Amino acid sequence: MTKKRLVLRFPPELVEQPITYQLIRDYDLMINILQATVTPREEGRLVVEISGERKALEKGLNYLSQLGVGMQPLAQDVLWHQDKCIHCTACIPLCPAGAFVLDREKHLISFEKERCIACGLCVRACPYKAIEILF
Repeated sequence: MTKKRLVLRFPPELVEQPITYQLIRDYDLMINILQATVTPREEGRLVVEISGERKALEKGLNYLSQLGVGMQPLAQDVLWHQDKCIHCTACIPLCPAGAFVLDREKHLISFEKERCIACGLCVRACPYKAIEILF
């Protein structure tokens, strides 16, 4: 089983198409939508985790590419600037994925990137701009 976390950008003409359904039905892929911004007649964005057999995943991603869906890996998009962080903990209660972890003894925050779903809540909460999500 292969797994990829991606940011998918849908052109306005594709927003109302059942594309994730096609990936599930035709390519036997599992789609976990981590975040979505979809508005009729505007560009749509999905942050997804797609998993399945390697060949099926390749065929599914090829299908998306042929449709004109933009794709980029999520892992390149989440940045935590540890040097800017003062460990104020403003991000911790807002993170639904638990990607920010507090060491209570040392009162230091760490960031577990693999848990992050790029929801953006931490970006708005951080007064020191130590967190950045690039889409």
